[in-house]
Amino acid sequence: MALKVMIVDDSLFMRKMLRDILVEEGYEIADEASDGVEAVAKYKECLPDLVTLDIVMPNKSGIEALQEIMAYDAGARVVMCSAIGQEALTTAAAEAGAKAFILKPFNPELVTRVLREVAQG
Repeated sequence: MALKVMIVDDSLFMRKMLRDILVEEGYEIADEASDGVEAVAKYKECLPDLVTLDIVMPNKSGIEALQEIMAYDAGARVVMCSAIGQEALTTAAAEAGAKAFILKPFNPELVTRVLREVAQG
């Protein structure tokens, strides 16, 4: 059975890019969200196996959303997505419970390898 992934990014282009990579690799897209508020609500609705979560987003940052998701489900497997130059934010995300990080722009091989490793624990 395919793992369900929720994609969270304020950029429609980035969500589409990740969706294309993940569908090609056999993942099921559980849902998508465009900001942190939507991410938390949709996480609670669909309870995905994995989440890709952008760090910098409007309304609620990825780190704030991560903290709320982890408080709701301590077993959540969240992979943060960040652009180069956001190293300080990746440290905060790791402290909040992120399992791994993927740098933008996305490298399809790296995305699938990181998600596979996080899914396997």
